[in-house]
Amino acid sequence: DVQLQACGGGLVQAGGSLRLSCAASVFTFDDYAIGWFRQAPGKEREGVSYISFSDGITDYAVSVKGRFTISSDNRKNTVYLQMNSLKPEDTAVYYCAAVRSLLGIGDAGLRRWVYDYWGQGTLVTVSS
Repeated sequence: DVQLQACGGGLVQAGGSLRLSCAASVFTFDDYAIGWFRQAPGKEREGVSYISFSDGITDYAVSVKGRFTISSDNRKNTVYLQMNSLKPEDTAVYYCAAVRSLLGIGDAGLRRWVYDYWGQGTLVTVSS
């Protein structure tokens, strides 16, 4: 079974930065797509960013584009989410998710239903 471990959350002031990490326990990391989602209190879980290794696609939600950057270290089976210029509205529990797809997931990576495996979440709080 695939295990995902997300970490790196914390409390930061508006305008600050955090880097989240998602480590995956898989043998063929390059066959997977990894997504970052977030859920604020009282709101639905929403897609933030994803990376699909098989078809080389990365994308971002409009709300974070230009501020967040997704990257990976495939030797460590880890995906990162660098979050800059954080805003109070970025406050949420952030989750990473994974799906194995040899052909890649194209432009579907911000949709929850694409993913089969989910990590436990890490809380990001941005104070104003």
